[in-house]
Amino acid sequence: MSNNLNAGYEYDWIHKMASLCEESSTIDSTLFAKYEVKRGLRDLNGQGVLTGLTEISEIRSYTVVDREMIPCEGKLYYQGIDIEEIVDGFLAEKRFGFEEVVYLLLFGKLPNSEELEELNTMLAEFRHSLPTSFVRDIIMKAPSSDLMNTLGRSVLTLYSYDDRADDTSTENVLRQCLQLVALFPMFSVYGYHAACYFHEESSFFLHPPKKEYSTAENILHMLRPDSKFTSLEAKILDIALVLHAEHGGGNNSTFTDHVVTSSGTDTYAAISAALGSLKGPRHGGANRKVSMMFEDMKKRVKDWEDEEEVESYLTALLNRQIFDKSGLIYGMGHAVYSISDPRARTFRKFVQKLAEEKGMQKEFALYNLVENLAPKVIANERHIYKGVSANIDFYSGLVYSMLEIPLEMYTPLFAIGRIAGWSAHRIEELVNAGKIIRPAYKAVGRHKPYVPMAERE
Repeated sequence: MSNNLNAGYEYDWIHKMASLCEESSTIDSTLFAKYEVKRGLRDLNGQGVLTGLTEISEIRSYTVVDREMIPCEGKLYYQGIDIEEIVDGFLAEKRFGFEEVVYLLLFGKLPNSEELEELNTMLAEFRHSLPTSFVRDIIMKAPSSDLMNTLGRSVLTLYSYDDRADDTSTENVLRQCLQLVALFPMFSVYGYHAACYFHEESSFFLHPPKKEYSTAENILHMLRPDSKFTSLEAKILDIALVLHAEHGGGNNSTFTDHVVTSSGTDTYAAISAALGSLKGPRHGGANRKVSMMFEDMKKRVKDWEDEEEVESYLTALLNRQIFDKSGLIYGMGHAVYSISDPRARTFRKFVQKLAEEKGMQKEFALYNLVENLAPKVIANERHIYKGVSANIDFYSGLVYSMLEIPLEMYTPLFAIGRIAGWSAHRIEELVNAGKIIRPAYKAVGRHKPYVPMAERE
């Protein structure tokens, strides 16, 4: 029996039948307008259809003046507190911020020093709660080249190690969620090392997490062979986790978390479903696409400071002539923000400092040039209903590359931050005990009579 799922005589049959499958699945696009279907759960102006309420975070991208929506600088609030104030606050006090944000999102208030220490102690204990056999039997066995699948499998397998896996009481779900916050970095980093060993035949090493380290410090410690990192590197990675921790209930992965949680299922099933959503290139996988796009750009553009040459490249991107021919400038534009993404705006302040430390000022200048040119190019080539600005994926890829984080780890890093928000939303959904989420789909296929086998064509 073959170990390759693509092998076998069935493949040719599937290849032949795929066109029939596609044809039977195609719906007349005019019907969506006819029945006023909000595709993507968005209206004609791109605004999300209201499907729920949350106190966990708030996104502002416009103000209403005389009943007219006026785009404004984007704002993001965690439990009512401006994310930019949060970042400025913990940096001013020379403290890592991700754990503080985990506390804020879950418990609705900023922790005092004693409460933060209690949380850090709990997370440190949970980092060392993973059985040795789990790493050997789950992470090291059949490692996937895609770490998001490795992460999802690890989360699902935890169900078998949890005697209270199906208990949806707040106390138990909180315990499960905090364990996931603590274990996500290990699942991701160890999964990466296992994949490198088995698929690239590189040296294999596993550094156990340190109890005295923050989440960001432990990621760099476990990821690098020599475990060495600078304080600036750890600080900027920590900021990245903070900015990725939460973004409202309507983003695809968090909405998935709400939908699956509403069915009454266990924490591991709900979080693995959210991971499946985040993996997609239209969501969390976009940061990888940004880095890949810039690598292609650096090969094709001879003079990175030549505005005309860079603009020509961007135009070719939009016209599906180069790179992946998707017609997209990755990292530009957002479903909600138009004038600016506050996460990108916050991140950008620290990117230049890291670029100077790493001697990558030219790369930073190129990113800066693209950020300035892309809105004009997009406006010339596309009919858009709102402005376009850089989103957080635009700069996160550059930061990760400067931190020498492998491309395979980019989306898992997003998940390591976002598990905080997913946890808060799962608990919010369970506490409010709403109905199972079940939107309507209108059947538009025609009725057909059953045809006996002998009469079928």
